[in-house]
Amino acid sequence: MPSNQKVILWSKTGCHHCAQAKSLLDSNNIAYENISVDNNDALRDVLEIKYGIRFVPVVEVGGAGKFEAWTDLDLEHLQTLVGAVNVGQRFKHNV
Repeated sequence: MPSNQKVILWSKTGCHHCAQAKSLLDSNNIAYENISVDNNDALRDVLEIKYGIRFVPVVEVGGAGKFEAWTDLDLEHLQTLVGAVNVGQRFKHNV
């Protein structure tokens, strides 16, 4: 994956599907930024504007203003997306 691309996970505390997405990213040593929507309707508004949804998890892969997003609960699609990602060192950042 080019260095200008990144993975962003939109999640919330207590979300089972979010935990599964995090586990999949972690087990594949994928570097990602975690954006928590806990108690933050403004962040859910961003998801609604971008993708027409207010739920999480959402996993975005891309950069330079262009992202492919996984917005469903089908882990097979996320696995395919993860399989295409090649990131160096793993990091996590909570916003």
